[in-house]
Amino acid sequence: MRTIRSRTMLAAIRPRGKERIWALPKGHVDAGESPAETARREVLEETGVEGRIVEKLGDIRYVYTANWEGRKGERIFKVVSFFLLRAGRGRIGEIDESMRIEVAEARWLPLDEAPRLLSYGGERKMAAKALERLSS
Repeated sequence: MRTIRSRTMLAAIRPRGKERIWALPKGHVDAGESPAETARREVLEETGVEGRIVEKLGDIRYVYTANWEGRKGERIFKVVSFFLLRAGRGRIGEIDESMRIEVAEARWLPLDEAPRLLSYGGERKMAAKALERLSS
């Protein structure tokens, strides 16, 4: 989260190859890393902005079917933890070129519009929860 011209904004990404999708930064937990550390690392890698953990917002759980070679048809159970971070140093969109494989664009979205602008239901729910937390 960052305040720009008196508006609370959140950092969102447009994944490579998904021209109409706006999503929150996220990724896999590396060995020896906590979910909170993963959140900070992924936000920096995918948006170019350092973040400081404010609080955990919650978890989204879902199941999907793998469609890639070697695991095709396998049911994958996934838990994604979401954290509210306050933006620190860095500039939105200035990411390492190696991340361009995953991320086409990063930008600030108004938090109050994020529940409508984000593409995935669970992420819209987390944006609404962040808005609620910051309003109280």
